[in-house]
Amino acid sequence: MTFAWYAHLRNLSQKPWLVAALVSWGIALFEYLLQVPANRAGHQVMNLGQLKILQEVITLTVFVPFVFFYMKERLTLDYLWAGLCLMGAVFFMFRKKIIGT
Repeated sequence: MTFAWYAHLRNLSQKPWLVAALVSWGIALFEYLLQVPANRAGHQVMNLGQLKILQEVITLTVFVPFVFFYMKERLTLDYLWAGLCLMGAVFFMFRKKIIGT
């Protein structure tokens, strides 16, 4: 979803917003065709909270290189702090599986 949501800021900034929206929706449709089955499969072994935290970790893992390499923005320590917060969220959502209680 990162590309669908943000790539238009670089590639289609001179086009009308409707063009950017239609292109983004086309990209998002393809990504949803992958995500919906993945969520159904994931829900067999994880609860909704775990699925959401996993999605956020994957999103940040994709977003950081996207911002740095594709959007050419400066990487700041805020990404590190956000990642550490997500690591805490992962621990709390998956602690029963991590520590076995």
